[in-house]
Amino acid sequence: MTHRAVDGHRFQLDGALDLSAPFTSVVDVAISGRLHELTAGAIGLADDVARALGVDRFDEELTYQDGTLLTARTRPHDPQIRLTEDRLVAVWRGKRHSFFTELYGATTTHLLGVLRTLRIEEHDDGLTLRPATKGGAEFAEPATVLKEIPGLGLLEVAPLTKQRAEQLPSWRGLQTQAGELFRDALSDGKPYFVLATADTWLSLVPLADTDVEQVPALVDRLRVQKVR
Repeated sequence: MTHRAVDGHRFQLDGALDLSAPFTSVVDVAISGRLHELTAGAIGLADDVARALGVDRFDEELTYQDGTLLTARTRPHDPQIRLTEDRLVAVWRGKRHSFFTELYGATTTHLLGVLRTLRIEEHDDGLTLRPATKGGAEFAEPATVLKEIPGLGLLEVAPLTKQRAEQLPSWRGLQTQAGELFRDALSDGKPYFVLATADTWLSLVPLADTDVEQVPALVDRLRVQKVR
């Protein structure tokens, strides 16, 4: 199966694993010197995230770029630092896909100013957000694709850029059919893995159902490549 990242990069995944779970794609867009994180996925993703953020209903609904743009304002309070944040939660729904973003202390007018710098396109294998000509927006770095694979863990996929290649561990990894596999540990001591192919970088965070010692054998079943 093929998954399209928000910036248009496409990754093909196959192998003797359960790849049926939906995927999401995340990208940071720099607009007038400020970073904005946008997350795209299946049609229900944005609404699910909005509910998780405490949005019971949306305040505004607009027709926007062949879809529907919904906004709601939340004011979560952090008792530890005694701070109440003013967030504008925005959801765009298309025919098959959706995306969401959050802006702090922003108005709907400000949100529309941000979105006008991006052109929304839906495809069979994902949604893209392309910086509009002379819109003043650019991707801060390549978008990532996130996908949960039962028994293996949470996979994050991105192009293997020069910067990511320089961040690979200095030691030699394990050679698998999928690529070179490295094992490392998070700051809390829990293990995680990095897989490098000829053109793709992947990180793998084990989940509750992951047998860490079986990860190399499972990865050996996986095939991931960047496609045009």
